[in-house]
Parts: sequence; structure tokens; C-alpha cells
Amino acid sequence: MHDGRKIAAIAATLISLLFGALAIGIGVGAPSASAKPDLETVKKQVETLDHQAEQASERYNDARVKLATTRTKLDALNSDLARQHQVVETMRAQVATMVVDQYQGDELSTTSQVVLSDDPDAFLDNLNAMSAYNNQRGQVMREFSTQLDRLQLRKTAVTAEAERLASIEKKMKAEKADIDAKAAKAKSLLDDLEAEARAKLLGGDYTGPMPGVPASGRAAVAIRYAMAQVGKAYVYGAAGPSAFDCSGLMMRAWGAAGVGLPHSSRAQQGSGMRVSESDLQPGDLVFYYSPVSHVGMYIGNGLIVNAENPSVGVRVTGLHSMPYVGAVRPG
Repeated sequence: MHDGRKIAAIAATLISLLFGALAIGIGVGAPSASAKPDLETVKKQVETLDHQAEQASERYNDARVKLATTRTKLDALNSDLARQHQVVETMRAQVATMVVDQYQGDELSTTSQVVLSDDPDAFLDNLNAMSAYNNQRGQVMREFSTQLDRLQLRKTAVTAEAERLASIEKKMKAEKADIDAKAAKAKSLLDDLEAEARAKLLGGDYTGPMPGVPASGRAAVAIRYAMAQVGKAYVYGAAGPSAFDCSGLMMRAWGAAGVGLPHSSRAQQGSGMRVSESDLQPGDLVFYYSPVSHVGMYIGNGLIVNAENPSVGVRVTGLHSMPYVGAVRPG
């Protein structure tokens, strides 16, 4: 009996040790807690973060365009409100004078003249004058009421536009925070890579010489400007001269050619004639992702120049290096 208990105890100990070994990962293929992700994994993570940050950045740029429009509208509404205030104050003084005159006896004096006049013609003249005076007073009061209503409408419009402005500014603040967070995370991933791995990760798909681009007119001017920026940094919200984001580069390039574009890839999509991929010409704006969050410039031979992301800056790359969704021809 004693030997049975001893054997049972040994068996229990062996079982315990076996399960303990499994729990701490003893065996073939146990992953190391300190193992670093491979280059392809980091590349995908950085690309995802860059894309998310650019989406937020282009939403920020779009909001900035709307903000400028809203501010202009609010200024116009405030000017209109000020003019309406002046109209109401002028009429208020007119009404106040009319009321004072009434209570000081002008109306009573006119009524007395009508009642006491012995001359029939004078009686009729006075009666007509009093009737005209009362009609005029009623018209003034009605017009005053109308102008007060108009004043209230303008106050309501100003309040609504001011609230819209505040909402846009709040959204812009949230987008900026999102941009900063994604950009910081991508930078952290890149900073953890060794120099050789980082260089391999950031290598472009076009490594040849800068292509000569056959173009004329405004498109040639825009292309020359964009190509001259190759190698410069990508900074969210920037529009030169030392750094750009995607829509900022296109805005400046076509601006140099005398064509105004908004600082927003989504807004730029509506800034010209739409063209099919088969009809692309150098200088055309090409757009990526759905909804649109990136823009570049076609330069021919299946290539574009674009401010790509903070990792690589302004560079030449393939037309289909990102999910292509369409193109427009500015000017």
C-alpha cells in the first residue's frame, strides 16, 4: 500500500513537470519574445500608416478649403447684418419721432382742424391730410416690422455660419491629431530598422534617370515645376517651397502655369476635364484610392511625379504604384 502511494506521487510529479514545460513553451518552434518583425511586415505597416495619415491630411486640406469659403461667407453675412442694423436703427428713430409727435398733440391738432373748420373745402383738405398721415404712419410701422424680420433672418444666418465654422475647426483639430499620431508611429517603425534595411524599404520602383517629358504650353510649365521638386521632403499640409504634400505640389505646379487649384486632392478631382487612362497626357492630374486621398502628375511612359509620403518625399514612380481611380486635365 505504501509503494502504491509512492508510485502515484511520482506519477503526479511527472505530469506536473510535463504540463509546466508545455506552459512555458519548451519544444520546437517556440517564438522569441524579442524577435523583430521582418522587413516585409514593417513595410506593410509603414505603408498602411502613411496612407491613413495622408487620408487624414487630405481631409484636413479639404476642411481648410471649406473653412476659407465659410469665413468669406461669414464676413459677407456680418457685413449684411451691419447694414440691416443701420436700416432698422434709422427706422426706429423715425417710428420714435412719430410716436412722440402723436403724444405731443400733432395728431390731436390735425383732428381739431378737421372738426372745427367752417370751410367745406378746408374740411375736406384737412380730412384727406389726416387720412394720408394715418396711412403713412401705418405704412411706416409695417415697413419697420418687415425690416425687423429681415434683421432676425440675418442674425440667424450669421449664427448658423459661425456654428459651421466652429464645427470645421473642431474637425480639423481632430484630423491634425490623427495625422500626427499615424506619422509618429510610422517614424518609430522606421527608426527601429537598421540603415541597410531602411534603405531597402524606402527604395522606389523607378530608379532610372529623370525622364524628359514632351509637353508644351501650361502643362510644360507645370511639369517643369513638379520635376524640379524631386527629392524634396513630404510634409503634411505643406505647399512649398522646401516641402510638399501631394495636393500642395500639384497646386504649386499648376499655379506656376497660371492655373489655380485648391489645396485638396478631392477638390482637385473636380478642377478640370475628366480623361480616361488611355487618353492621358503629360501634365494630367491622376488620382488614387477611393475615396480619393492622393494625387500625382502624369509625365508619360507610365510614370508620375508626386509627393508620395514622408518616407520617400517627392519622387517619380509608376502610374499604377497605388490604386488608380481616374484623371483630370487642368487648364
